[in-house]
Amino acid sequence: MSRDYDRSGLIALIKSEFKLDWQGIHGANHWARVLHHGKNVGQIRQADLLVVELFGFLHDSCRLDDGRDPKHGERAAEFAHGIHGDYYSLQPKQLDELCYALRHHSGGDISSNKTIQTCWDADRLDLGRVGIFPAPQFLSQEANLFIDLAYDWSTQLPRRAHG
Repeated sequence: MSRDYDRSGLIALIKSEFKLDWQGIHGANHWARVLHHGKNVGQIRQADLLVVELFGFLHDSCRLDDGRDPKHGERAAEFAHGIHGDYYSLQPKQLDELCYALRHHSGGDISSNKTIQTCWDADRLDLGRVGIFPAPQFLSQEANLFIDLAYDWSTQLPRRAHG
């Protein structure tokens, strides 16, 4: 990762602006799974892992509700563009890929760009949390390797601390 990336500052900013339940279906637990899936799929596909990580944190950061919210990707792309240079510094191509992935992540598109598709794969692999089994035709071949595991993980109830 680049030294021009302030992960903890970015997460603190997102948390301070987040309008939904931090523990809800579009909150931090979802982002953690998206990040995990993105890294797994991205390493196999040789995607840009910094873009994939930023997508994981930002893709649902500007949601106004847990429903359809068709403009949330557009807002996330504008947010990502607006804070570029403050919490991370990307090359123009990376910023374009990040913003495109954010803008179009919930439209059901498929991309031939390995980084953009990896972002979408990572999010789609966590659809089990809302009762949807990920559709293989909307995932890369590499992401399809993880469907069953991802579905099982996304449908597990959170573990309760004992004590």
